[in-house]
Amino acid sequence: MAFIEDLQKLVEFESPSEDLKACRGVVELAVKIADENLNSAAEIVEENGRPVFWWGSKNPKVVLLAHLDTVWPTGSYLPTWSVAGDIAKGPGIFDMKAGFLQAIYAVKEIPDAHSKVAIIATTDEELGSQTSRALIESVSKSASAVLVLEASLNGKAKTGRKGTAMYQIALHGRASHAGLEPEKGINATTEIAAIVIEVAKLANPEFGTTVVPTVMRAGTTTNTVPALATLDIDIRSYSAAELIRVESSIKSLVAAHSEAKLEVTGGINRPPLETSATLELYEILEKVASEIGMEPIGHASVGGASDGNFAAAAGARVLDGLGAVGDGAHAPHEQILLSSIPSRVKLLTAFIKELIRD
Repeated sequence: MAFIEDLQKLVEFESPSEDLKACRGVVELAVKIADENLNSAAEIVEENGRPVFWWGSKNPKVVLLAHLDTVWPTGSYLPTWSVAGDIAKGPGIFDMKAGFLQAIYAVKEIPDAHSKVAIIATTDEELGSQTSRALIESVSKSASAVLVLEASLNGKAKTGRKGTAMYQIALHGRASHAGLEPEKGINATTEIAAIVIEVAKLANPEFGTTVVPTVMRAGTTTNTVPALATLDIDIRSYSAAELIRVESSIKSLVAAHSEAKLEVTGGINRPPLETSATLELYEILEKVASEIGMEPIGHASVGGASDGNFAAAAGARVLDGLGAVGDGAHAPHEQILLSSIPSRVKLLTAFIKELIRD
């Protein structure tokens, strides 16, 4: 099967986000695969020093959005490619090289798709899309639909994703001898400990808002009152208003000791993908699935973010999770079900045809 041969090539070309040379190489390979399958050429677009795969219209009605970078350092997932029965495994196969390839094979079945459709695959999604965000937002603003080829949830489309925010708090105290004169110091450890308690109280289960203190560092030696402590915080929510609320609260924190100094850095990374941006396309997807004889696809909201969050914030209609059926994104058992590929490509093809119909 040609699809599996192409997928093996993509998976075996390891492309961790931090390795710019590897990311450039995997985009070059993706261009080669596209050129072998499609009747119009793909190209590499430079975006803030990083390569982006682009095939099709420069003013697309439908954007097929993907990424080719992975979380796996080179050589960390072994064997790099394996097949056992219906299961294929490899670094990034589920998240999301199979989804990218499904986009290639779907437009292959649509004459003149290049005039109305674009396939865009970035190489910094796993790093937060700092270099590609502006491109994604720009192309999404004028598109009728943005279809994100991220992995499905057991075959279901993803109609909601949490937004994310990351902060670091630095607490500056004052060093002194812990045994001789601790009273002359300002203990950054005890100060940051109080901040941890305050931060954790900001969570709000009603909106799926999680506020998680993660990495904490403090102190230099065991006999010195710590002069500096830092705390990293991971925030996620389905509500944009919640992210703003938490940000305001974190930036309003003050140290208990009047002479301690507190600094906050960071901010909101990805806005939420809310159902107001997705349900219209989801209903069309289900109609298309029924027309081609498929069972209902289903949908779900998930905690992880994607570039679909940026597309929705730019005003586009978005539907996410249209990629592979499998399991184990970012996990040692990352895999896809090979038998699901034909039906997923068929569904995507029919969906695109419906969306570009005049």
